[in-house]
Amino acid sequence: LLSAIPYIGKTVMEWLWGGFSVDNATLTRFFTLHFLFPFAIAALTAIHLMFLHEMGSNNPLGLNSDGEKMSFHSYYSFKDLVGFVILIMCLFLLTLFQPQLLTDPENFIQANSLVTPVHIQPEWYFLFAYAILRSIPNKLGGVIGLVMAILILFTLPLVKKGKFRSAAFYPLNQIMFWAFVTTFTILTWIGACSVETPY
Repeated sequence: LLSAIPYIGKTVMEWLWGGFSVDNATLTRFFTLHFLFPFAIAALTAIHLMFLHEMGSNNPLGLNSDGEKMSFHSYYSFKDLVGFVILIMCLFLLTLFQPQLLTDPENFIQANSLVTPVHIQPEWYFLFAYAILRSIPNKLGGVIGLVMAILILFTLPLVKKGKFRSAAFYPLNQIMFWAFVTTFTILTWIGACSVETPY
């Protein structure tokens, strides 16, 4: 993706790789990033909870009243703790008893440097991006399309000027939301299809 950037793409790609091709330096860098990102996410979560504790949560209807507020502890902290325990139990059951349940079957094929698997695809949560990239023949155009598809989500707070936060009062917002869900689902399905006509 970075190589599609005009003029500086090749330089940025080589800097990220740590050389002219994918090597040990590249693997070390990406392993380090994958190790550090959970800590960064945990720190941002703690900051979010701190601000939520200080400022308080707002009503989805947009009608805030101090008289309707209730204490976070013990009403919601216990609910969050129960949800956290259930989530961790599901994770433990999955990793300890069925670790291969959600694994791609092609991961069980013995590695062969001379033969590339016929149908390579990313994980399911990246299939929408994969569908966008492969639907546009031009490499730079595909990257621009993908970036625009993601950045458009950041414009949503700017276009919503209603008095209420809930979409229940705005039918057009509901239509747009379900159109987004439908588009995302179709793109994910197309990304999972083999690269052949008409996909």
